Amino acid sequence: MTPVNPMASLWGGPSDAPRLIDVLLDRARRIPDATAVVDPRTTVTYAELLAWAGQIADLIAARGVSPGEPVAVTGPRSADAVAAVVATLLAGAVYVPLDREYPARRLAHMLDDSRARLLLHIGAEPALGGDRLVRVPVPPLDRSAGALAGGPATPPPHRGPEHPVYTIYTSGSTGWPKGVSVTQRCVDVMTAWQAAHSPRPDLRTAQFAPLNFDVFFQETLGTLHGGGSVHVVPEELRRDPSGLLWWLEHHRIERLFLPCLALQMLAVAASGRPRLNGLLLREVNTAGEQLVCTPDVRALFGRLPLCRLVNHYGQSESAMVSAHVLSGPPELWPDLPPIGLPLPGCEVLVDPERPDDPYEGELLVAGAPVASGYLNQPELTARRYTALPPTRHGHTRAFRTGDLVRIGRSGLHFLGRMDEDVKIRGVRVNLLEVDAQLLAHPAIRAAATVVHVSRSGLRGLRAAVVLAPSAAGLDEPAVLAHLRDTLPETSVPVSLTRVDELPRTPSGKIDKEALQPVLAADIDRRRSVIASRFAGQGEPA
Repeated sequence: MTPVNPMASLWGGPSDAPRLIDVLLDRARRIPDATAVVDPRTTVTYAELLAWAGQIADLIAARGVSPGEPVAVTGPRSADAVAAVVATLLAGAVYVPLDREYPARRLAHMLDDSRARLLLHIGAEPALGGDRLVRVPVPPLDRSAGALAGGPATPPPHRGPEHPVYTIYTSGSTGWPKGVSVTQRCVDVMTAWQAAHSPRPDLRTAQFAPLNFDVFFQETLGTLHGGGSVHVVPEELRRDPSGLLWWLEHHRIERLFLPCLALQMLAVAASGRPRLNGLLLREVNTAGEQLVCTPDVRALFGRLPLCRLVNHYGQSESAMVSAHVLSGPPELWPDLPPIGLPLPGCEVLVDPERPDDPYEGELLVAGAPVASGYLNQPELTARRYTALPPTRHGHTRAFRTGDLVRIGRSGLHFLGRMDEDVKIRGVRVNLLEVDAQLLAHPAIRAAATVVHVSRSGLRGLRAAVVLAPSAAGLDEPAVLAHLRDTLPETSVPVSLTRVDELPRTPSGKIDKEALQPVLAADIDRRRSVIASRFAGQGEPA
């Protein structure tokens, strides 16, 4: 008898999710006149969305794309983009989103690597792909009676649970992005879980994420699965928290997905508003980085007693692994909430760092969330998607996340990245804990702590901070003293650098690489000030 894998594990229970495209077609039949998508230009019903997607799916087939082949899509976030995604589901194609903000060489690499022969574009035709690529504009919605009465020329092809639905490109260690193929099973389970675990499945949901970010699928496809409406946030409001707050009220938005930094900035904007009577939020979801329950976040949810905060965990290679719902009085929430329990069909395991503690170590993910692997990179796929002795629930393949976690009473607790294991003077430092304590100071509204290596090779902690609007300036000694009240000396940054805003990646995460030159410039400025004080003093007599 084969021995059971001895790793400590958690199981999300069985998953029995219907095929997403069948659910969407059923929505169009049952609630044809219900609003499906709203963008700044138009409002689209479920009947119109599926008819529009059917027209695009027929166009895909007419261009010779067979089920299982990739179709690249580029353009702004819009109803057109949502229709294009649904069209790839109808056609059985693999959706490959391209962000036009990326450099042309990066986009060319994605097209070559994905081997897409067809590019659907929204707006102006991009100069990408050369002669081998067929570039076709996404047709506008045809609201004529004949167009709306018809569906796709052929029914959606049968696609097995392990067939890819979309390919997301994520940063690679070589400098070039690597493609990750996400399966039908993963998409079906993710969208069904969201519809079943929302306060109400048909919530009015803001569409905030870029097209090439995993959360885009959760926002759009998860909402459509539940019969809700997707409301596209205007691009200029994605970095304007005060404007976004007004927009959420005006459009009566009930569900929101935000990166952790964007949630903090929204909470700061809300703190300056005497009333939030028009805010109808019932659920806010956050992911991408460790959630920090700052005083501003607690205050926001204290003013929204009907709204819950959900902390999600996952990555492109294993989307939607776990979730933790924060409920009860916000003042009792932990500073660093857990990432919770696995979703249905997902088994998580801990590969321990030490043999005497089986509950802390690298997180491995098995089951429904696990992607097919890295496109055209068999060696990397074999290294990260590892074979296992059979687990308690029969899984023999798991994704090595590179994340350090601990299993506790509330499920999984995120401890940091293993490849960013930080030791200062031989002592392990949790950068997330440093950030949480910085954000607990009333003068700080955003913070990011990094390890900075000096010219002499010494490693030290440096932090970039954004001040609260009410702060007169950065009182660095006072903030560092605040940290020393709660943290060991090895966890206290050497210096704090004031910035107007923290740099972000396209997906909204804090861009810590972009912080390094900013911190280096501040260090040089400090050295220059010190040198000028002693210049001209000469040697003592």
